[in-house]
Amino acid sequence: MGGSGVRDQGLGDGMIRKISILLEMIKFEHTVFALPFAFLGAFLAEGGVPEAPVFGWIVLAMVGARTCAMGFNRIVDRKFDALNPRTADRAIPAGAVRLLEAWAMVILAGLLFFFACYNLNRLTLLLSPFALSLTLFYSLTKRFTWFCHIVLGVALAFSPLGGYVAVKGSFVGFPYVLPVGVLFWVAGFDAVYACMDAEFDRKVGLYSMPARFGRKNAFRLAVFFHVIAFLMFFLTGIMTGLNYFYYIGLVFSGVALFYQHLLVTPKDLSRIKLSFFTLNGLISLTLFVATWLSLVTA
Repeated sequence: MGGSGVRDQGLGDGMIRKISILLEMIKFEHTVFALPFAFLGAFLAEGGVPEAPVFGWIVLAMVGARTCAMGFNRIVDRKFDALNPRTADRAIPAGAVRLLEAWAMVILAGLLFFFACYNLNRLTLLLSPFALSLTLFYSLTKRFTWFCHIVLGVALAFSPLGGYVAVKGSFVGFPYVLPVGVLFWVAGFDAVYACMDAEFDRKVGLYSMPARFGRKNAFRLAVFFHVIAFLMFFLTGIMTGLNYFYYIGLVFSGVALFYQHLLVTPKDLSRIKLSFFTLNGLISLTLFVATWLSLVTA
């Protein structure tokens, strides 16, 4: 009996470690980028806080979609990751996660996404295959076009639209400038992040804006994209009639948006993690909270 208990505990500890490795592999904590925009769309559709079951299914749908997409990305990029010194220690090339385990996670996460969409409404379910396919397709675009950053932006732009449709079951009244803002916000910071691998991408034949145009021009394009994003977020407030709370949040988000271009330069990428992860996570959370406050105080 004692030996069996020890074995069971060992199996349990091993499973927890494996799950922890899988979550680290897909950077689960970075769900914060897209999830607040899904909430933003849902709150706009409801005019406030959605019902708890709807809110819960939206969370599960977003977690499922992102886990599926990131797992797929790690699988299809495993050979490139193994060659790149920056990514060689990722779970799959390092041997910490077997390919079968990664595929199992991707499939289960995809099923979770579809199940959550099924429990929302018919239109959400109808849109789900296209939305998930687009997020998976992004991982392949780096092989043939430097527009890959735009494709990622389009994929994440479905977040506010998905949240809105999940609540309302239709497109009526949706502010289409909002996903355009998300698109260019994502494309901008992804282009900057890609600067870390510009030389490697050119060497192995992968495509990105920094690899195609150089770091300096990629940064210029990122600034241009972020100007468009800020304008689209501003127009979102006007189109939806949000009050001063939203614009206060927008000012803070705008400061964070452009401060990252002072933190990181084409010649100095040492603070890119602060720029890419901390500030962009802050931007999405700030815009969501500002929208929430605006709606509940209207």
